Amino acid sequence: MNKTELRRHMRRQRRALNHRQRQQAAQQLLHSLRQSTHFQHSRHVAVYLTNDGEIDTSVFIRDLQRRGKTLYLPVLHPLRKGHLSFLPFNRQSRMIKNRFGISEPDFASHRAMPARFINLICMPLVAFDESGNRLGMGGGFYDRTLAFSRQPGNKPRLIGCAYELQKTAALPAEDWDIPLTAIATDAGLHRFQAHAE
Repeated sequence: MNKTELRRHMRRQRRALNHRQRQQAAQQLLHSLRQSTHFQHSRHVAVYLTNDGEIDTSVFIRDLQRRGKTLYLPVLHPLRKGHLSFLPFNRQSRMIKNRFGISEPDFASHRAMPARFINLICMPLVAFDESGNRLGMGGGFYDRTLAFSRQPGNKPRLIGCAYELQKTAALPAEDWDIPLTAIATDAGLHRFQAHAE
């Protein structure tokens, strides 16, 4: 399968899960993320709101809020096309829909946190392989936004979130792909040697 076919196939598979399977996977995702020392020690955490059948992050978000961690959501940058900003998120956040129909904090009402000062960023993905390569939706938003993490200096740890069924044998790695520290699924935490905990 090429990337387009693989995206279509994986999105169809995760959308086919029933409500009970999704709820159970959300609980198991939290259990997997708790195995990460980066999750345990991170004060500033960015995570996505679930969309298009992605593994549900709502249980994880509630857990972060209970622990008193500062939470951020990715927001389409209004001026830097193809880039994301990370804005604080809590129960009082004013939310709007972006051009993809995804809820995000209103850019005009919040002050962005530079990605390099976020301790942990939990990212969605469409497919992943045993080497930690991630296939996203194809927009390149995370890769462009996090390109700085290839250089020395402050950088967040990056964990992909997915259903275990999204794992595939091997994905082609592109030069611009940003490597992940780990991938958390409903079956456990996959750590990758080059970026081990």
